[in-house]
Order: sequence, then structure tokens, then C-alpha cells
Amino acid sequence: MAENNPFIHHVYFWLNNPDSKEDFDRLVAGLKKLSAVKTIQTFYIGKPADTNRDVIDRSYSISWLALFNNKADQDSYQTDPIHLTFVEECKQLWKKVVVYDSVNV
Repeated sequence: MAENNPFIHHVYFWLNNPDSKEDFDRLVAGLKKLSAVKTIQTFYIGKPADTNRDVIDRSYSISWLALFNNKADQDSYQTDPIHLTFVEECKQLWKKVVVYDSVNV
């Protein structure tokens, strides 16, 4: 990971059918395939933790965190054929996606 300017890309997915184990598993499988994009340094797939405080949003179904060395690598990921295939194959599974990108201050 580049020390000076890592790029963090955190994506939250709300499934159309949040109670469907099949849809959950399909999205997780799709995210695992997506994580093969060469510019991704590391990734993490998660679900809401069992924590309850006023500041915690547990309404999403799945989160996906990807770390890139820099913004240019993340920009490349956006047009990577693996990413485009993931969106095409999985977009029917979600009703909402929210992305939080961050860089060093």
C-alpha cells in the first residue's frame, strides 16, 4: 500500500430481498469475483455487526471495502471489465448502493 496516498473505497448494498439467503450469497460471490481486479490491494466483505447505538446504521445488507494504492488505481478499477461485469450480473440484486471514498488528510 502506498504510504502517501492510499484510496479507500467502501460500498454499502441494500438488497431488494434482504431476507433472501440466495440473493445474499449471490452478491457475496459476485464481490469475491470483483475483488480479483488487479489494482485492488486488499478487500473485505462484511455484514452489519450486532451493535446497537444511536450512531450505527445497520440497515444495509452487505458492505465491501477495497483499498487501492492511489486514486489512479481506483479510477482504473471503475472501467475494469471485471467491475463492469459485476455490475451487469449483480445490479438486479440491490435496491440501493452508497459509496464512501476517502483519502489521507
